[in-house]
Amino acid sequence: MLSRLQNGSDIRGVAIAHEEFQVSLGKEEVTRIGSGILSWLKQVKQIQHRPIKIAIGHDSRLSADLIKDSLIEAFLKEDVVVYDTGLSTTPAMFMATQFEEFGADCGIMITASHLPYYYNGIKLFTTSGGAEHEDIEAILEMSTSFDATLPIKGSVEKKDIVSLYAQDMVEKIQQETKSEQPLAGFHIVLDAGNGAGGFFAEKVLEALGADTTGSQFLEPDGTFPNHIPNPDNKEAMASIQEAVLANHADLGVIFDTDVDRAAVVAKSGQVINRNNLIAVLAHIVLDNNPGETIVTNSPTSSHLKDFIETLGGKQIRYLCGYRNVINKAIELNEAGIETPLAIETSGHAAFKENYFLDDGAYVIAKILMLLPKLKEEGKTISELISLLKQPAEAQEVRFKISGTEYRTYGEDVINDLEAFVATVDGFEVDPENDEGIRVNTRGAYGSGWFLLRMSLHEPLLVLQVENDEAGKNKLVFAKLAEYFDGKERLNTEKLAEILQ
Repeated sequence: MLSRLQNGSDIRGVAIAHEEFQVSLGKEEVTRIGSGILSWLKQVKQIQHRPIKIAIGHDSRLSADLIKDSLIEAFLKEDVVVYDTGLSTTPAMFMATQFEEFGADCGIMITASHLPYYYNGIKLFTTSGGAEHEDIEAILEMSTSFDATLPIKGSVEKKDIVSLYAQDMVEKIQQETKSEQPLAGFHIVLDAGNGAGGFFAEKVLEALGADTTGSQFLEPDGTFPNHIPNPDNKEAMASIQEAVLANHADLGVIFDTDVDRAAVVAKSGQVINRNNLIAVLAHIVLDNNPGETIVTNSPTSSHLKDFIETLGGKQIRYLCGYRNVINKAIELNEAGIETPLAIETSGHAAFKENYFLDDGAYVIAKILMLLPKLKEEGKTISELISLLKQPAEAQEVRFKISGTEYRTYGEDVINDLEAFVATVDGFEVDPENDEGIRVNTRGAYGSGWFLLRMSLHEPLLVLQVENDEAGKNKLVFAKLAEYFDGKERLNTEKLAEILQ
């Protein structure tokens, strides 16, 4: 039954009873998972020395202590030293395996990213990086019943990881900018969304000289009372945008709950997330290294590909899922293709120079390193991406799939769409695509594209449509409705709403 808790390369479940869901990640499940983690470390990761060192941290979720305490209870039955780091971030928990002050064999982050308050989850790291899908599968298979009567063999030590992580970040920015206070004279507001990222205001931005007046939602609160802590959410981005304009700030920074994703807002109020964020980071990595490759997930704008090529780079659109794009970038580097950046439109970004770690704070650090140079040259972040063309329309529709074997059914819908596309004058399949089916549109259907793919973890088909001509998206949707009309297991109500 624990296998249902697998969410790609993470573990996720309902940790607090909710009117719609029963608890699936409670004390019993977590203690069993704890036993599976120990077996995995010993048998798969071949950790021979004793004691095994495990660092555990969590974001602001209400169920964090329950899950942490349950894991610790399981670990203490063996020769394990647990470092309890309290409120922490996902990238910091990986760094617990790298910092000499910790030397952890395993870093564990208790988080469910931006999901509703009643969810929680577990992310795992070793010195070699984040757990893969196969690792989570092995952990859940190795999980056994917990015997509370066994004697305690291990120990617990409280240890601060966030301050160490922040100081390391500060030193990297100072080294790159050759200044102790490179942000002196800059007004930067931070929105932590009541997650774990509030430390960044004082321990990084202010430490580097920035004025952070107007920063908001820095206090951890697992009910997320102000907005969803998600840089890919319109309401969240509108909130930080308003804060930037109201405070006449030079930059706005927003994190998700566990700080593995981030986005920014320019002084003008321009929202820089999704394609815009990829464009900024592409500019940073390609500025001195043209010819290199950037891996993104599949639903990026066609204009982004053109933009990256104008910078002298190459874009490879790959499968959705942060581990997928990271692993593709690692594979390319191993093949001799220099690939410094792997990034998803959701804000997950990993740099080769930073262990290919999915780290939202490091994304912001790269932008902060650039600010003094831009100021000296009289430029703005917005100017860096002024040549990135923006679509006139961009919409997304999700079709829920009913019944069993939903993935097989969804893939059949995708595969059959190619034959339908071949009958439409103005639709043409894009061969540069590794996920679902991507189609370019022209003529009566404007100048744009659409992508139909399976959701990573849910019984959904996701349709994304973009166009450079206003009003043409509706024509594309209308034509595709003819195809979806015969698919009885698809809920097409959202599509019908658009057409009405």
